[in-house]
Amino acid sequence: MRLTARFLPFSAVTAASTLLLTGCFSESASDDSAGGDGKRVRIAMMNPPRSGLSPLSDDAFKLSRWSTAETLVTLDADGDAEPALATKWQQDGLTWTFEIRDGVTFHDGTKLTAESVVRSLTTAATASPKPRILDGVDLTVKADGETVAVTTTTEDPLVPQRLSSPQLSILAAKAYKGKTVSPVGAGTGPFELTKVNGTSSASLDRYDDYWGGRAKSPGIDVKFVPDGTARAATLRSGEADVVEAVPVSQAALLDKELVTEVPMPRTNTLYLNTESGPFKDASLRAAAREAIDAESIVKGVYEGRADVAEGLLGPALPWAADLRTPVKRGNAGDPAGKTITIGTFTDRAELPEVAQTLQQQLQKAGFKVKLDVREYANIESDALAGEFDAFILSRATILDSGDPAAYLYSDFGSNGSFNISQLTDKTVDAALEKAAETKAGDARRKAVIEAEAAVLATDAAIPMLHERVIQGDAAGVVDVEHDPRERALITADTYVK
Repeated sequence: MRLTARFLPFSAVTAASTLLLTGCFSESASDDSAGGDGKRVRIAMMNPPRSGLSPLSDDAFKLSRWSTAETLVTLDADGDAEPALATKWQQDGLTWTFEIRDGVTFHDGTKLTAESVVRSLTTAATASPKPRILDGVDLTVKADGETVAVTTTTEDPLVPQRLSSPQLSILAAKAYKGKTVSPVGAGTGPFELTKVNGTSSASLDRYDDYWGGRAKSPGIDVKFVPDGTARAATLRSGEADVVEAVPVSQAALLDKELVTEVPMPRTNTLYLNTESGPFKDASLRAAAREAIDAESIVKGVYEGRADVAEGLLGPALPWAADLRTPVKRGNAGDPAGKTITIGTFTDRAELPEVAQTLQQQLQKAGFKVKLDVREYANIESDALAGEFDAFILSRATILDSGDPAAYLYSDFGSNGSFNISQLTDKTVDAALEKAAETKAGDARRKAVIEAEAAVLATDAAIPMLHERVIQGDAAGVVDVEHDPRERALITADTYVK
């Protein structure tokens, strides 16, 4: 069930914000290249491409939100697998066999075949690093007529859900020339990616031969606007039809009818470096945990539009609270003036203010705290390399498979590709392995919560709050998606009056 809430406006957007928007979008949103039978959808997005829109990176979620690249499987609201480019599938031990949809063409006119699927999935499975949905998963892919066999080295109950990840999108052969993967003109969705202007903008046109039926909008124009104030102002000024990730501070400045709040499976977490620095000491990690007042952050920074975290998994997964039991944690030590550096990024407007609040709280507890705040593209590699004592991250917890086990492994497994805490813990690894091997259903959910408890017991990560991401839609926008998983935004049914 989708939950939404509307906000009340308090005042107007500042003139300074409006000045930031000059030249954001062209003045006309009408279509000149795809039939002229409607308006193009203008989107203001938060994060610029980090990897040239490679589907093997987090940029894949942009391709999904623009409905240009598609996967074999999609997920319903409960996280169950549904047909997409595959029409049906079955499991036989280590092998899952998928029947490929007939009559699908790529944007370059070539036909979707089983060989096309093998090429895309094999590229992802052999990439370095792998897409995080394949962390800890070894698989081989083979074509047999119009079917594709996906075989794993150990039995994996979540293969269909994994194949729903946008990072496993199926692209035409032209996408794989050279060392990079380019989605331009290579997808199967209702919109063809035609142009990418670095980290500033992108354009998509309707693909009239789309297997699912002709899209209602003639195209999409995307602008990347990292500054939250400027991004929100594009909605009020009429320069954008859809604005993602409206900052909490800006929500009240917009017409309440244009703003929708969506409960998201996203947790604002403080990751602590367990490998080096002061937080290698578990007692100092405990001291940091006890020093943090998450409720004051929710009230002060998020203006009450967030939920205080009880664990890593929030209210978007209601079963988590029902299964969770108290976690036994270590005792706090004395910071004794230890100096720590906390990193975070500006792309999510609230995080720098969260960092300042944490700085005050931790200094009150006896730490000396330095802050390092940059754009995400300029700080991610340092965070993953363990360059910070602590790092504040807004993290989606079921982004890839609809199942939180993949997120837990990626972030806290000894070999996880997103292990900012540099955590290596046998108890955690065993719990993660158990969760990964358990079949979908109640037993798996219980194993996931046990894995969460094992992580929390280490104090390698301190969950603070669960966000409610805010989206702005202009009055004339019809059937835009409000997706908790941040996979869908503009679909074939979306159009502007």
